[in-house]
Amino acid sequence: MGTDTLYTQFDSVFFEKTRLSMMTILYREKRVSFKRLKTTVGGSDGAIYTHLQKLQDAGYIEPTKEIIGSKVQTFYSLTKEGKKLFQKYISFMESMIRVDEPAGSR
Repeated sequence: MGTDTLYTQFDSVFFEKTRLSMMTILYREKRVSFKRLKTTVGGSDGAIYTHLQKLQDAGYIEPTKEIIGSKVQTFYSLTKEGKKLFQKYISFMESMIRVDEPAGSR
């Protein structure tokens, strides 16, 4: 794989550090509240919402709203497309690690 394909394999919506962190959290935890994402990733409500909106517009995540007590909370989860993209990213990273391993260490 040439260096020209390394950085073009994933779109800029996915391959941005805050959104990639969000995707990682959602992949691991399956379903996460806005509040949890904000606490984990850090940032203002507006910044977090903007990142989530970009992921949602790209079709990578989907929100669901629930009434908990007397408040509405928004939870996010990966779509089928989002999960597929993240798994592709994991495979890509694993292939990069294998390329750098010495021949006898596998």
